[in-house]
Amino acid sequence: MEFIQEAIAKNLAKIRKKRGLSLDNVSELTGVSKAMLAQIENGKSNPTVTTLWKIANGLQVSFSGFLKENDKPQIEKINMNELNPIIDDDENYLVYSIFPFHPEKKFEIFTVDLKPGFRHVSEKHTGEEYVLIQRGTLTLDIQGEKFELNPDETIKFNANTEHIYINSSDELVRFYTIIYYPD
Repeated sequence: MEFIQEAIAKNLAKIRKKRGLSLDNVSELTGVSKAMLAQIENGKSNPTVTTLWKIANGLQVSFSGFLKENDKPQIEKINMNELNPIIDDDENYLVYSIFPFHPEKKFEIFTVDLKPGFRHVSEKHTGEEYVLIQRGTLTLDIQGEKFELNPDETIKFNANTEHIYINSSDELVRFYTIIYYPD
């Protein structure tokens, strides 16, 4: 079992048991089938980004809370080449958790790669989203309003509405996403 799959499995089981929830309860809260939840908890299935967002929203926890390891050191140096992505949309949308959510800090940071010619529809979720473009040109559709973002440009929005990331170009788009969870 890969590290990320193992972390998701352990963290989902930990959250469920801490709250005294059965798999049936979690299925009702998230809209994810009991069978899929059991496979995820047992490390037999690696969920897609969309499935993980459904679970996070249903349990009202952060997305990256499923990716964190316990007892991390206070100083962390991250090598992006050593991170394993969560993959969605047939490997055209890759999310790398750089700094997972911590309740005392109330934010999480990701790097996202969106391959040429593809789009990703993001589930609405809690928090404010900050998107900073590193490479390529990203079109962000927020409730039908489109914003074109180039390198070194950024945008902030409430993530409680559907938003779509679009790469209409023939080159990879890479961007950072910071999600802030206010009280």
